[in-house]
Amino acid sequence: MPLTHAVLNALFLDPGRSGGPETYLRSLAPALLEARPGTRLTVATTRSGAHALRADGWDAWAEIRALPCEDGQRGRRQLCEQLLLPALARRVRADLIHSLASVGPIRTPGTRHVMTLHDVTFFKENTFSGLTTVGMRQVMARASRHADALIAGTAAARDEIVAELDLDASRFSVVHHGAAPPARPAARPEGELRERLGIGDRRVVLCVAAKRPHKNQGLLVRAAAHLPGQVAIVLAGHPEPYDAELRALAAELNIEGSVVFADYVPDPDLEALWGMAGCAAFPTRAEGFGMPVLEALARGVPVACSDLPVLREVAGELPQFFDPDDPEGAARAIEAALAAPRPLPGARERAADFTWEAAAAGTWEAYDRALGA
Repeated sequence: MPLTHAVLNALFLDPGRSGGPETYLRSLAPALLEARPGTRLTVATTRSGAHALRADGWDAWAEIRALPCEDGQRGRRQLCEQLLLPALARRVRADLIHSLASVGPIRTPGTRHVMTLHDVTFFKENTFSGLTTVGMRQVMARASRHADALIAGTAAARDEIVAELDLDASRFSVVHHGAAPPARPAARPEGELRERLGIGDRRVVLCVAAKRPHKNQGLLVRAAAHLPGQVAIVLAGHPEPYDAELRALAAELNIEGSVVFADYVPDPDLEALWGMAGCAAFPTRAEGFGMPVLEALARGVPVACSDLPVLREVAGELPQFFDPDDPEGAARAIEAALAAPRPLPGARERAADFTWEAAAAGTWEAYDRALGA
């Protein structure tokens, strides 16, 4: 049967702090409608998520439904996701629910269910508390087994998920993300930002990622001790508890001046940081896609990153790769990336192969498969 009405499950949305899943929602949803304009789209999200989306004009082309929870309210979110979300889908007579962030309702009576499973990082790395990890694993495993179709952002992530959850790989569609959000804000003046962050005239090595243990920014702090003094490593990302460990490590190594803790930065500041970056560095231990690597390449910025199958799938052989446990190796890779020309030859062409239009087309194929299940 043809799909006429889809509900997007965005109960993960904590605006400005949701990271990759928020980029996924904000980029994929408009592309889905552009591909099939006659579709009715409902976004079920948190109270703060609904407020942010309405402020950005989403209610002009999608129906925004706020359910009574926030992402950090685990019990309330489970109630909303497992009971209220399927009830909403039935009430508005949706054909399908698409859960965008690895977890979703276990049962969706009367409504097809598609899940995007980004990765299984939190099973292997110290990302959440033990209780939260066990709960998320149970929900992710049970919901994915009952879902009508599954999506992974890369073949490498799919293979890890299949192995971890004992799923059938044939149930997955591999749908790459796009290279960047559709529009970029005007950048903050570079001189103003350099002064405010205390960067001075040093060369910038930019790392864009929430400060979580599996993002492994501690490796960059240790690598800073092996880099020339005129280099500043800028850590841009939401400061979670791991941030305190990073600051303590920088103080212990007496290299506070070489590491700039930019924390969360607004879009104009981030665009300015991309503009002044001599290279981007990503020491992550695990990823489902690696969006910041692709965003760097889209801007022609040379990249030094962990040698992971998922990052090779996305970036090819363009980055300078390093072992995520080797600070000196990371420093050598960063120096090689800093020595590369900007724009990096082939980088923008590589990034251009990843579009949200193609992501929408692949997602629609998964929807059609679910409706025919």
